[in-house]
Amino acid sequence: MGGEAPVIDAHWTGFVDLRQHPELARELEEAVGFPALAAALEELNGPGSPVWTSKCDTWPMAAPDRVDPDELDAEPASATHAISCYIDLLPVSDQQWSLPDLAAAWCKELCARLHSVSLRCCRADLVIRRACIAADLNRLGVTAYLTACGESAAEAGRVLDEALAVFAGVVKSQS
Repeated sequence: MGGEAPVIDAHWTGFVDLRQHPELARELEEAVGFPALAAALEELNGPGSPVWTSKCDTWPMAAPDRVDPDELDAEPASATHAISCYIDLLPVSDQQWSLPDLAAAWCKELCARLHSVSLRCCRADLVIRRACIAADLNRLGVTAYLTACGESAAEAGRVLDEALAVFAGVVKSQS
């Protein structure tokens, strides 16, 4: 949890609350061209999920030479193109991440569960941040950054699709 990390604003201008209608994720500007992101958002905001989302985006890595193949469990030839995304996660329960130690424990458990899945050419990073959930309610949230690489932009996108599906499934199965 870094002091310089920006705050997650749960109700920013343009916020669409997907908790009641997760299928609206398919209409979000950030997800229209990226169906795997829409599917992940549907799952993360759907019934039984321990989290809900407030913001997300995807972008191609402008300087893929900055991608370290070792960090993505990739061969050097598979790290010539890369794509990233982030998703801001907020707890369904106000008490779930009421203290930094609780948020950190949740993240560590999520990382352990993600490590048990064999998936190459990608990585996930979790950053705990302060979150403004309502005008009078400040809690903690987690920003998940997912990065994937491939020999082409299309391959990197395919890997990110798979990583998003795994990530959302593991998060949803976590209590």
